[in-house]
Amino acid sequence: MTFISHVRAQLRRRLLISYRVDPEVAASLLPAGFRPRIVDGSAVAGVCVLGLESIRPSWSNPPWGLRSENAAHRIAVEWDGPDGVEQGVFIFERHSSAWHPVLFGGRLFPGVHRRARFRIEESGDRYALTMEAAGDSLAADVEVGGEWSSALFASIDEASDFYRSGRVGWSLTRDRRAVEPVALAADSWKVEGARLHHLRSSFFEALPAGAAVFDSVVVMRDLPLTLSDIGGRREKNTFVSA
Repeated sequence: MTFISHVRAQLRRRLLISYRVDPEVAASLLPAGFRPRIVDGSAVAGVCVLGLESIRPSWSNPPWGLRSENAAHRIAVEWDGPDGVEQGVFIFERHSSAWHPVLFGGRLFPGVHRRARFRIEESGDRYALTMEAAGDSLAADVEVGGEWSSALFASIDEASDFYRSGRVGWSLTRDRRAVEPVALAADSWKVEGARLHHLRSSFFEALPAGAAVFDSVVVMRDLPLTLSDIGGRREKNTFVSA
């Protein structure tokens, strides 16, 4: 249980990189109680890379706040709730450049994070980044604008609606014996299409050959958001949504 249950921040940049994943492989990665969301025969997984600033408890006013670079490998999921099927994402690992989410994530702040080194090069509408952590690495080079294509989504608006429906992110607790949810809410919502120049993810490359194929990337920029610990911790192997 976190003591600071609501954290506000300014989103400088959010890259949403999506893969089409074999449904059976995707299902094998998930704790009991979750199943992959299927779009046109594929599970949808990917990496969310966030650049945040002015990170602070919701009761604290700007200009005070912390800054961080973050990456989350995740998969779109659904589960059975009391009112029917619910949707969100399951997050395999969160990485951060900053000390506060690594030390206090899952304790004082929502969400457990692992330490990583980030290198970000931003030039106009182009973003090149690398992340290096113990056992994990990521490299991506994307550019906003130009021709956008996706085998999963017919349009940017359709992709935007899909990502927005994944506001609740489940992940393992610090002791890895249970799962707990964190909700991300943006005060406004704007998604832009982007082109991929280069991508390498140790997480997806470790899956069986051909099980994960890059699909598309979109970008969100300059938006206020809130991260909330919404409670509902469940045992890892006996998950039942309440």
